[in-house]
Amino acid sequence: MIILIPSFEPDAQLPSLVRELKQANAELQILIVNDGSGPAFEPIFAQAQAAGAAVIGYSNNHGKGQALKTGFGYIVANYPGQHVVCADGDGQHALADILKVAQRVRAQDIIVLGERLFSGQVPLRSSFGNSTTRLFFALATGTWLRDTQTGLRGYPAQLLPWLQSIRGNRYEYELNILLEARARGFRLDSVPIATIYLDRNDSSHFRPLRDSMRIYAPLLKFSGSSFLGFLVDTVAFLTLMAATGSLWLSVAGARAMSAGVNFSINRSMVFPEGRSLPLRKSAGRYFALVVLLLGANYGLLLSFTEAGLPTFPAKILTELVLFLLSFAVQKRFLFRTRDAVPSGPQLKRQRSSHSQAQLPTSTDSAQVSAEM
Repeated sequence: MIILIPSFEPDAQLPSLVRELKQANAELQILIVNDGSGPAFEPIFAQAQAAGAAVIGYSNNHGKGQALKTGFGYIVANYPGQHVVCADGDGQHALADILKVAQRVRAQDIIVLGERLFSGQVPLRSSFGNSTTRLFFALATGTWLRDTQTGLRGYPAQLLPWLQSIRGNRYEYELNILLEARARGFRLDSVPIATIYLDRNDSSHFRPLRDSMRIYAPLLKFSGSSFLGFLVDTVAFLTLMAATGSLWLSVAGARAMSAGVNFSINRSMVFPEGRSLPLRKSAGRYFALVVLLLGANYGLLLSFTEAGLPTFPAKILTELVLFLLSFAVQKRFLFRTRDAVPSGPQLKRQRSSHSQAQLPTSTDSAQVSAEM
């Protein structure tokens, strides 16, 4: 078992965690990836190394996702067959919880998440971010997880090569792992852990605007596409309603006009994985969804208007209800390619193709101290 800690501009919590881990189990192997923290933080990493950790790194910051992939690559190349527990070095993960996740991974050989219960005083940005991500993940996968942003995770050794292939270099990487794991049918287990926020989580390097954009990119792009389709649909609906006075004809005509725009944008920009599907197949799926949503649109709109709601507000409410349904169906079924779960020879091929530590290929070079 190896404890992997990605670290950017750490404080004294990092060497303290290493000492605690070593005191709990002197034979435990600890790998720290210095994600371009700079010369000012070398004393902290030196203390962690003196406490018993191995430290690798590079001079420029590339993000938490790249630091994790660098660590996975190093472990595959130098410690094949070792399970990994990823933990943060800023004091947010208690020693007992790290060991609990390690024990569960060793026992079950599956992905294990340390799920926080979010009790007590939780910073507003953390509470809102986790709630939003839970909803997004549920829509995208049909699975409800209490904590999709936890940094305390355990991975079995056979998945390390696959983990290096997941897209993303920063905070979006960890969410992408969960999305890809569910798409491939991997099992996810969890253990409850303490919710710890030190100094209102001021030590976090999460950039609320930029990193949130990365995490929620699929949902944001879908929102933009849906909003454009909504504008086309609403203008056409109101025009046809004024011209014909027929609710059914107005709904059907407006939906037909907006469907072509929405399909083209979603296939090319929102769910690009769907481009690997034949156009006829994805178009057929989309047509079936349009028919489903058309019936739902008409039924909801009729219900709202008969309940006394004016036509325009009824249209707004109807579209909001169907927005979440449409995203979930398109993400999980319409534009999804069915990837087989890698196992046996496939995993061996992946392991061979990722046999070297994947350090950033820029002007940086790895600074490795392997004293485990």
